[in-house]
Amino acid sequence: MTSHDEIKAFALQALAEMNYDTADFDGETQLGPAGADLESLALAELGVRVEERFAVRFSDDELDELAALTIDEFCAAVATRLAAPAASA
Repeated sequence: MTSHDEIKAFALQALAEMNYDTADFDGETQLGPAGADLESLALAELGVRVEERFAVRFSDDELDELAALTIDEFCAAVATRLAAPAASA
């Protein structure tokens, strides 16, 4: 099972690859304007990278709401999706 720390390390690495200076980021850093200051395209890119790496999915509405989350809250949301049983169709 993937741990919160692994998800967080991946998210911070992805942000660094997207040319964000993550040196001052911690779990309490908000992804949006009050913290990391990710714009909507950067939030979408982070969401897509996490979706591809961890095989989870976020709806378009959820991706729009990422700006209000801290890094730890975002990682917890990913971990919750990973722990949830696959939805039956």
